[in-house]
Amino acid sequence: MRLPLILASQSPRRRELLTTAGIPFTVRVREVEEIRAPGEPPDAYVRRLARAKAEAAWEDRDEIVLGADTIVVLDQKVLEKPRDADDARDMLRLLAGREHTVITGICLRHPKGAQVDSTTTLVRFALLGDAEIDDYVASGEPMDKAGAYAIQGLASKFVEYVEGCYFNVIGLPLSQVYRYLKSLE
Repeated sequence: MRLPLILASQSPRRRELLTTAGIPFTVRVREVEEIRAPGEPPDAYVRRLARAKAEAAWEDRDEIVLGADTIVVLDQKVLEKPRDADDARDMLRLLAGREHTVITGICLRHPKGAQVDSTTTLVRFALLGDAEIDDYVASGEPMDKAGAYAIQGLASKFVEYVEGCYFNVIGLPLSQVYRYLKSLE
């Protein structure tokens, strides 16, 4: 019998992905400061945050806690959630017509320790005009998304291609999480 899975995330997208995949879970979130250390590589940053979120929410040795964090990286610049509409516009202008990577760090905290990993997916955006960017920002969709876009939403029309795990871009590399959960049975 698998131990109960606790999702240490408020993300409705992560909840939806786990539900769609048929992985039962409950949600428990504890606040974790999300500040990148000077010179910290993007991959190390998301792994550290995923672990911190899982550790903060872990209460019982008879459970597995899943922590995750997703960022968008362009030319080594980390694009997290936009501060406001102007920041969202700036991010989308940077992404327009270019490739970027989406990195999600995951941590499965369990009775025997923790498994920490990350997944990277390459995404290319089409060229975007200012009117397209303004319309998209006005929709409100970019405001709580890393890189100021939701690949599964209105921004889907901006994506020319994806190399790697599509679900990672939404916020959780499902096959990777599933593989680790199976190893814990």
